[in-house]
Amino acid sequence: MNAPAEVSLVARLEAQAAALEQQVIAWRRDFHANPELGNQEVRTSGIVAAHLQRLGLDDIRVGVAKTGVVATLKGGKPGPCVALRADMDALPVSEQVDLPFASKVRTTWGGQEVGAMHACGHDCHTAILMGVAELLAGARDEICGSVKFIFQPAEEGLPEYEKGGAKLMIEEAALENPRPDAIFGLHVISHLNAGQVGYRPGAMMASTDNFWIRIHGRQTHGAMPWLGTDPIVTAAQVVLGAQTLVSRQLDIMHEPAVVTFGTVHGGVRENIVPDEVTLTGTFRTFDERQREFIRQRLTDTAINIACACQARAEVKTFKGYPVTVNDTRLTLWSLATLTRVAGDAKVVHVPKTGGGEDFAYFQKEIPGAFFFIGITPPGEDAAKAPSNHSPLFRVDESGLLLGVRLLARLVLDYQANPA
Repeated sequence: MNAPAEVSLVARLEAQAAALEQQVIAWRRDFHANPELGNQEVRTSGIVAAHLQRLGLDDIRVGVAKTGVVATLKGGKPGPCVALRADMDALPVSEQVDLPFASKVRTTWGGQEVGAMHACGHDCHTAILMGVAELLAGARDEICGSVKFIFQPAEEGLPEYEKGGAKLMIEEAALENPRPDAIFGLHVISHLNAGQVGYRPGAMMASTDNFWIRIHGRQTHGAMPWLGTDPIVTAAQVVLGAQTLVSRQLDIMHEPAVVTFGTVHGGVRENIVPDEVTLTGTFRTFDERQREFIRQRLTDTAINIACACQARAEVKTFKGYPVTVNDTRLTLWSLATLTRVAGDAKVVHVPKTGGGEDFAYFQKEIPGAFFFIGITPPGEDAAKAPSNHSPLFRVDESGLLLGVRLLARLVLDYQANPA
């Protein structure tokens, strides 16, 4: 059973969290107005590190996985180590929301000039975890164990030539000295209303693999296609053939999957059959065997269809994040805490989502649980709200306090009675 932490400590921290709410919102607005893309979070991580230093946290490390920050709060009593993670990076999205603190930032991504926006809410995550650090640091003597704070860069991925994110943080010993017994994370999401918390034991978010296919044909005049080999028609057949991987070849009663083509590039003039066409896309799965099946069958399908059309296909697949799998025991243990903090009516069992999260790498190392926090105003239809990654993504900031309260309470309850 998930027994609550000591009542007087919880009551005191609840009052302090309410008093801290406006500061958390101010941090979030500052980060929102000054977004930084993956591996570029120099300003953000500097603010985080300075805050943790002011709080007197232990073993503060900066520059982990380029711009990450890791620190430990050593409690005054013995007990387990609990890790909390927040991601800090923004997206190459130009903001279209009319806010006084809307992003006007222009930067570079993959060699191109782009806008930058916290279109996925990582500004919220960073501000929330800064608030949790302040709360728990003020109760250091009563903390039973230790708390590891992980501020992570580059969750949204990087150009192909760069390394970063959770995987690199682990390689650089973010989970060592001390090694946590459990890790918790959260993500604000527009498809829940502010005040709601979403949970799901087991597979919650999909793996995020990408592919690149180039069809080589033979250029000719558009009026005489029989004199060449048309890579556009071949590419169209590859796109259609790949759809049968999910609709006819996978047992979707076991797990859902998606194969999506995102770009098609080929040709320069309407009356010329081009030499080649390039396709790119993504496939999402919740099962490692299905993940490998799609990777191999997508390759076979493209090569064999091209061959049948007297063309040639090159295929490259790129492994992204693994499936985000919540530890079942830890997630079910956490339900009592979620209910205490949000109220039973506000705790929602959410469906799987095809979005991905590199929090999955932490979960491969230690038991982890990941939650969704609603940020669409109560009373509005969250299903119709602009989604995360939209230039119209908007946050009801009343949801931030719930995030602070939830993470702090998960730490206290786990240290009082580990899962």
